[in-house]
Amino acid sequence: MSKTLSTNQILAALLFVFSFSAFAQTKLVEKVEKKDGELVIPYSKFKLKNGLTLIVHEDHSDPLVHVDVTYHVGSAREELKKSGFAHFFEHMMFQGSENVADEEHFKIVTESGGTLNGTTNRDRTNYFETVPSNQLETMLWLEADRMGYLLPAVTQEKFEVQRETVKNEKQQRYDNAPYGLFRELQAESIYPYGHPYSWLTIGKLEDLDRVDVEDLKKFFLRWYGPNNAVLTVGGDVDTKEVVKLAEKYFGTIPAGPAVEDLKIEPVKIEEDRYTHYEDKNIRFPALIVTFPTVPAYHEDEAALDYLSQLFGTGKKSFFYKEFVKTQKAIQASAFHSSSELAGEMTFFVLPYPGRSLSDFEAEMRTIIFKSFEEKGVSDDDIEKIKASYESNFINGLTSVSGKVSRLAAYETFTKDADYIGKDLKRYLAVTKEDVMRVYNKYIKGKSAVYLSVVPDANTAPAKADNYEPVTEGENTFPTTDYSKVAARTPKKDSFDRSSKPASGKAPLVPVPNFWTAEMDNGIEFIGTKSDEVPTVAVLIEIKGGARMESNMQDKAGIAQLTASLMNESTENYTAEEIQEELRKLGSSVSVSAGSNSSQMVIQTLSKNLDKTLELAEEILYRPKFTEEEFNRLKKQQFESVMASLKDPSSIASNIYDRLLYGEGHIYSLPTSGNIATLQNITLEDVKAFYEKNYSAGLASVTVVGDVEEGQVMESLSFLKDWKNTGVSVPELPATPAIEKTTVYFVDKADAPQSQIRVGYVSDLKYDVTGPYFKTTLMNYPLGGAFNSRINLNLREDKGWTYGARSYFSASDIPGPFTVSAGIKGNATDSALVEIMSELKNYADNGITNDELEFMKQSVAQRDALKYETPFQKAGYLSRIQEYDLPKDYVKQQAKIINSVTAAELNGLAKKYIPYDKLTIVIVGDKKTLLDKVKALGYNVVEWNPEKTDDSSGTN
Repeated sequence: MSKTLSTNQILAALLFVFSFSAFAQTKLVEKVEKKDGELVIPYSKFKLKNGLTLIVHEDHSDPLVHVDVTYHVGSAREELKKSGFAHFFEHMMFQGSENVADEEHFKIVTESGGTLNGTTNRDRTNYFETVPSNQLETMLWLEADRMGYLLPAVTQEKFEVQRETVKNEKQQRYDNAPYGLFRELQAESIYPYGHPYSWLTIGKLEDLDRVDVEDLKKFFLRWYGPNNAVLTVGGDVDTKEVVKLAEKYFGTIPAGPAVEDLKIEPVKIEEDRYTHYEDKNIRFPALIVTFPTVPAYHEDEAALDYLSQLFGTGKKSFFYKEFVKTQKAIQASAFHSSSELAGEMTFFVLPYPGRSLSDFEAEMRTIIFKSFEEKGVSDDDIEKIKASYESNFINGLTSVSGKVSRLAAYETFTKDADYIGKDLKRYLAVTKEDVMRVYNKYIKGKSAVYLSVVPDANTAPAKADNYEPVTEGENTFPTTDYSKVAARTPKKDSFDRSSKPASGKAPLVPVPNFWTAEMDNGIEFIGTKSDEVPTVAVLIEIKGGARMESNMQDKAGIAQLTASLMNESTENYTAEEIQEELRKLGSSVSVSAGSNSSQMVIQTLSKNLDKTLELAEEILYRPKFTEEEFNRLKKQQFESVMASLKDPSSIASNIYDRLLYGEGHIYSLPTSGNIATLQNITLEDVKAFYEKNYSAGLASVTVVGDVEEGQVMESLSFLKDWKNTGVSVPELPATPAIEKTTVYFVDKADAPQSQIRVGYVSDLKYDVTGPYFKTTLMNYPLGGAFNSRINLNLREDKGWTYGARSYFSASDIPGPFTVSAGIKGNATDSALVEIMSELKNYADNGITNDELEFMKQSVAQRDALKYETPFQKAGYLSRIQEYDLPKDYVKQQAKIINSVTAAELNGLAKKYIPYDKLTIVIVGDKKTLLDKVKALGYNVVEWNPEKTDDSSGTN
């Protein structure tokens, strides 16, 4: 955008600077204002004397504030042989500081009605909170305390617990997950020994065992100073007030050692490297080919992103046409990712079982090195990708957190918070010549890493390994210099930092106003105008979903298969043509089916609403249901079911549902069906299912976006022609009673982590002011919040899990109460003891006064976060429509929250936590765990997971 200022703008800027003269340590660096027709996030940027960069974005559209502190440090700054430390440190930063007690950070933010988290990647760590706007000062106090006052609260005990938590995270997300380890081997194979990207952010278990608490303290002192951080505040705030508070809480924190950018030469691979590993959790072998490319914000990054889309995004992409459409592979894609120091172009293919990876390598080589060059790139290809990028940029600005995150990232990596316009411009400037240029420069004829993932030793990799990552030797890359690290003592404050700031009056949260309408065929409409960004979201929901299979359970999975086919060809368009038309508009239309409904989700820029709805009409009314597409999608769904039999989490959930709902209940089967039921489905079955169940009498429409009611109803007038078939949603049978608590044990040989599910089906149907709503309040301190009893016990106190929770779920029929966790393998029996103890104690003794107050504060204030984005508004309106809720139900809930008593919640706990009549499913290593579980005294049944995928119900 232009930075040329008029006389009035200069005067305004001078007055703005003058208004901050009282803060001698704060310097206004830049002020950016919004101009019509430009993509801009308005902000003011300041520099504190200690080097902290402060960016403030005022956005008064919602009574929210988002606070982000980004430190320019990630795993690339770790020492060799001490990988995973930056991510480990992210966990430690939530464990209290000098003035914030252990586990209080989560409690304070949650109690204020907010959400929080932290993330770490190769190059940065960020911490962020979204809260009602009256909590701004408290958030700044929290963030400043861990920046300046962390070390006094670091103890060996906290260190050990969090080390175990991180190790459990690695086991859950990597070691025990399908394809979970490919990125680790990929990084080691692309980057040479010692390169900062040659290890993953999560780190290696042996390295996590190697570090100690003194390493942590040095790491903090080296990298977590204010001069290596960007504090970004956005939302319903006053810039002057933010500067005043930032100066108060951060201004006395001394700067850390100077930080210089890393300078690393680009990686070169001289010859193709072949490597592989075995993964017992997978059904499909994988071939992953990776070429080194360029860092983020490099002049070639945008063109390389386009190139990856041409290879692997959409139904006209090379990989989709050659591998997926031809039924050679269940999945094939290409993606380009860039980090601060380097980038990678990755081609990923999952062939169907029985196909040779060596054959796939040959075909991939033909596509990458021959077919693409022969076909080339068209102007039409480029325009479709540009439309998609523009739409994604705009949709990323629907929340204050999205805007703040962009400002923080741009400032951290480009030193220009006002980079969003330049960022979009560089993508919109890409030409077909640019794409061919980067193809020739980085891909054609270049060597790559060819990584095979195989399910067992009998499956051959693409080629025999010719490369083994180097794990020892001389390191020629930069390492962290700790010579200038010294303890930093903040200057004395003029206030009592140990006292949590008082919060102002909670903001009034405007519940979205809405309009309603109804067509003669029974379709109900609900909508609201939201003009913060020029987009529109339309949700067409058809009641039923997999529930419509109740009278045809031998064909379970047909609802999902029908929805999948509706995303394919229509009477007037091939699947490729209709998707390409949508890409030209930067729009999307997708159909899916769940347990209770089928949905069509439409997203578009406001200017393209009518053209997008023309395509949505085609998809809804005129699906072609070809034999070829039916066979392909049925095969994909079948193979996905087979793959789920190897995934511990899927195994646990599927068996749990089967046991809870019992034989004859459609919810005892996965929405995708099982091996037997899928084999029974024919194309004629799908056509009949569509004709009968896609009925106007079951349909409702939710609209949110920058559009008026009159225009919406005119644009959606084609729905008047939708027929009402008279079909109704079937009633479902009662679920079997549980006579006594029973453990069902499923063997997952050598699994480093166990999956646990505990629960039963209650008699509660969904409501917003009745027993169901009150029971969710009761569960909140037990397992509904991070600071709940179950999670604090298993994660924060024991370090046995990455996360554990409990929850009630229901719809117009009763749903289950569930406790769910992934548990460190050798702690499985102990964790079950703790879970059952927590349930019994809560049911017998009830909620404490502190927990009651915590729940009331947390739940009462979180409304401010409920209605910010278009999709949040759509979800709110959809619930009103589906359950015929009163317009003021949110106010009624507030009254209940404020008036509910401990005695009432304790009565609900006694009734709805029947700890002696629960179903328990454990998926873990039988040889090390089964005897320990049996020793706990429960009735234990060994369960064969293969039996969950036939229709007999026996075991």
